[in-house]
Amino acid sequence: MKLDRYDFRILEILAKDGRITKSRLAEAINLSVSPCWERVRRLEKAGIIEGYSARINPRAIVKRTPVWMQIELKQHNAESFSRFEQFVRDTPEVTECVAVGGGVDYLVKVEASSIDAYQRLIDEWLVSDVGIERYFTYIVTKQVKRQDPPLSFDEA
Repeated sequence: MKLDRYDFRILEILAKDGRITKSRLAEAINLSVSPCWERVRRLEKAGIIEGYSARINPRAIVKRTPVWMQIELKQHNAESFSRFEQFVRDTPEVTECVAVGGGVDYLVKVEASSIDAYQRLIDEWLVSDVGIERYFTYIVTKQVKRQDPPLSFDEA
């Protein structure tokens, strides 16, 4: 699907404000409402716009203690990586996990109800067959910045 400057602008605006009205969106990209909305529908149908959602602050509902971990596995082979990755996907307290290069294998963000709950979770991990060789814990003392990555089509 070929996108033009209007499509890119629509995507940028909707990424920042998914609740913008049809008329404000049309005004922002300098089109009338009908052609603008047809473009949005086309982007949705093509799967470029996957959906609309609200970003919920779970800490406003339930107190959570965020903890970052560096994890190194005992073995470095496809089976070990796959087993660990499935394990973290199956652990609801894990809210982020990335594989990295450079000394450790994974960076993992755990959001537990308390430090004690985090430690009990890690104790379970260590006696399981998940293959952790070594881990380092970093307790978050404050969040400095939280932002979705900017949506820019300068390179497109």
